[in-house]
Amino acid sequence: MYKEERLPQNAKEGILFLLIISIISVNTIAPIIMGLERGFSKENYLETLKIIPFMWIIVVLLVRLVAGPLVGKVIPKFVGQTDGFNARVLLNTLLNVTVLSVLLTIIGTWVGTKQISLEPFQNFFHSWFRNFGVAFWIGLLVAQPIARFAMKKNTRKTGYPRESVNP
Repeated sequence: MYKEERLPQNAKEGILFLLIISIISVNTIAPIIMGLERGFSKENYLETLKIIPFMWIIVVLLVRLVAGPLVGKVIPKFVGQTDGFNARVLLNTLLNVTVLSVLLTIIGTWVGTKQISLEPFQNFFHSWFRNFGVAFWIGLLVAQPIARFAMKKNTRKTGYPRESVNP
């Protein structure tokens, strides 16, 4: 079985991994997207802070109920036995960010404007490409490395016996 000390190995570690990634993502992606859309100002940032708790709950639910199961079914069709850790992480990040950015481009607009409207559909492609780019790079360069570092530190701290098949 494939084991990697930089990834969660049990439910407790899975929750910690999800919490780290989701908290970092929501607290960076939402303010950046709002800044790009409405301008970078103290007022816009403070307004964004008001919706972050709601967005965090929505993100966690979408990851657990939609993106995770969907990506879990799709990824084995693309990953081969000889694919390394970095290739797997990149594909997993790409697929998760794609699913989440599509959904959150719509839902995030509704939460941010406090109304359900057709606006996110009318501006979908303009908004989605921007949102995807921001989310992908934050996930790949910030959130994922920090979460993997925490998993690796947790492994050393707890001393779980793990075998690393693909270094």
